[in-house]
This record gives sequence, C-alpha cells and structure tokens, in this order.
Amino acid sequence: MKINRYLPPLVMWLVFETIALTLWLTLNNIFYLFNFSYIGTAIAAGLVLYEQKKKYARNAVQFAVGLYMLVYLGFLCRENMQIEGFWYYLFLGVFEAATIHYVIAKILGPLLFGRGWCGYACWTAMVLDLLPFKAPSAPRKRWGKIRYFVFGASLIFVSLLFILHVPNKGEIMWWSFIIGNILYYGVGIAIAYKCKDNRAFCKYICPITLFLKPMSYFSIFHIQVDEEKCISCGKCEKVCPMNVEVPSNSRKKKNATECILCMKCVEECPKNALKL
Repeated sequence: MKINRYLPPLVMWLVFETIALTLWLTLNNIFYLFNFSYIGTAIAAGLVLYEQKKKYARNAVQFAVGLYMLVYLGFLCRENMQIEGFWYYLFLGVFEAATIHYVIAKILGPLLFGRGWCGYACWTAMVLDLLPFKAPSAPRKRWGKIRYFVFGASLIFVSLLFILHVPNKGEIMWWSFIIGNILYYGVGIAIAYKCKDNRAFCKYICPITLFLKPMSYFSIFHIQVDEEKCISCGKCEKVCPMNVEVPSNSRKKKNATECILCMKCVEECPKNALKL
C-alpha cells in the first residue's frame, strides 16, 4: 500500500516530536522543543523526498541538520558538539547540550535507527559525501583501531583539564571545537583521497563509532532482504559505501553495524529484493 511507503518518515517524526515535547516539559526549556522538532522534521522531509525518488534527498537532510548543528549550535551558540563536549558536560554533571545530543543520537538512538546519524546528520560526512569516491574501489583496510586512540585521546584531554584544575575550560572547549572540526575535515578529505573512499574517515578514524556500533547491532530499522527475490548479483555490495554484507538478514553479517541507511543498495537492486 502507498501509505506504507511513508510510514518510516512518520514514525521518525513522531519519535523526535516525542523527544522534543518530553525534554521541553521535563527541563522547562522551550529550546528543546524547537531543536528536536526541527531535526525530526528535516529527517522526515528527507525520507519523503527519497520516497518521491528525489536524487539528492539524503544530501538535503545532511545539510539541513549538519549545518544547523555545526553553525547554529556550534559557532553561534558556542557549544562543543564534538566528543570533547560530551566528556566536558559529563564531568560537570550537567545533562544538557552535547550530553543530551549524544544520549539521543549516538547512544540510545541507534537502537531505533542504527547508524542513521552517520548517513543523515553528521556535519563531517555531509562534506565527505560530496567527494568523488562514492563507492569504495579497494578492500577495507585494517585501520579500525585508530578510532580507539582518538576516542582515548579525547577522554584524556578533557580529564586532564579537570584533574589539573585548568581555568577557562569553557573557552578551551570552544577552541577545541573549532580546531577539532578543522582536523576532522582535513584528515577526512586526505584519507578519502588516499583510500579512494569517501567514508574512510568513518571507518577508521571517527571515535563516535564506539558509541554507535554496539547499539546498532540491535537496530529496529535496518535493510532487509527478500531471499526469494535475491539473485546474488552482488550489485548492492559494490555500491555500499561502508562495505556491508548487504544480501543477508543476519545481524552477524560482515560489517553489520556499519550500515548508514543511505539506501544505495535498495536503489541498485534489480529485483527490488531490499527494503528498509
């Protein structure tokens, strides 16, 4: 039925609207109503555009959400939305800004939409996805441990600020946000050209994946294959930017927790054997 095509966008909008209303009423801050209503509406609108076969639907969502997070929350509101900001607010014992963002988008959210953050909201990936290497042209490299070092370095950096009682931590967080983003974009673009893979940064460097991957294993929304229709042509795996073993319903399939719900595999399938 036609209405089933628009069920995922509706569910996604209702989830974010519920979060928006809950945080507004419990924290008595109308900002959260605006914040999560905007993000949920942007994502839902993008999914509707996708159902209408609009070519750049996902990119539109990436820029709508990514620029809001980067420019408005980051540069205008001076909030560090990177992982350092999460540690900072966590150590302060404050449940706001980056703490709420990480809990909803990157710790509990993946139980519902997996690595959807990476595909539709990440402001680093919104730029990397514009590079020319849409599908990886070489086997995945064994560089995944780098992310653990980046994750550990961010934690140690913020920990030392508190242990050493460094003054002006808020200002340091602001500058770490600016410098961190410059480094992320620089490294992300460089490694994309080195590996001929737009998503190399996501696979090997990004520390956020340590939050995303465990919960993504249990994600409710995930790509499913109709094994009776599948002809094992391999086209879906060739276009997958994250090297996921697409034509399998097993949660233990290769790179199962890497799926960013970009839907490229669904678009490429000649037998319509894949669906969300």
